[in-house]
Amino acid sequence: MTGPTSLYRKVADDLRASIVAGEYPAGTRLPSESDLAERYSVSRGTIRQAFAALRADGVIASRRGARRIVLGGPQLQSFGELASFSRWAHAVGEVPSGRVVALARREAKPSEADQLGLALGTAVYHLIRVRLLSGRPVMIERTTFPDRVGAMVAGIDLDHESIYERLGQLGVIFADAEHIIDSVAATADDARLLETRPRVPLLRERRRTTDPAGTPIEWSEDRYLGSEVAFTVHNSVAVSALTRLPAGG
Repeated sequence: MTGPTSLYRKVADDLRASIVAGEYPAGTRLPSESDLAERYSVSRGTIRQAFAALRADGVIASRRGARRIVLGGPQLQSFGELASFSRWAHAVGEVPSGRVVALARREAKPSEADQLGLALGTAVYHLIRVRLLSGRPVMIERTTFPDRVGAMVAGIDLDHESIYERLGQLGVIFADAEHIIDSVAATADDARLLETRPRVPLLRERRRTTDPAGTPIEWSEDRYLGSEVAFTVHNSVAVSALTRLPAGG
């Protein structure tokens, strides 16, 4: 039986193949939601999920009230690779894994409630996990999830599975994210978990991710060893992807 999650992925993959084949050249508009829903015999909600997946991977751009436009040119790094440590690790020829330090259900701190659009005192799940590349610790993720999403995360094999990919299979779509990237000095806990020295500079990425409806589904602070990981940013006239902020903003 084909579920709703596999349906939107099938539609997204088919549209991506049509774009690659030149059926929809760069700069052209895709058919409307209603036309595609009729073509694939699915709901418009499924088409919107497919569009969100294509937009997340930099294949199309969209504006409220306008048809989706096909983007051209190579993508240096897809949203999926940036959101998913596991997918990125595989892309660079490494073996990803994880080591859970803590996973707890508790009340949201004020800053977490603010980022996730929750009322103070709302329950959330907070995960601390060390990520490894071929056995080497390279990143600490400290992620807060709304209660509904966190309950799903608690059922994932966090040592071996990708949260991003597993939640996608469960119907939680990571559609848009805001990233703030700066540097911080490693704390004593950071140094212990990353097997390095305190005060070593770490690359910090703070990320708030939302679903296709704009509802926040994670707030994360990830700290990377700068000697192991670097980021690239791709932007174009069609998509404004880069904002400069003062360090500590």
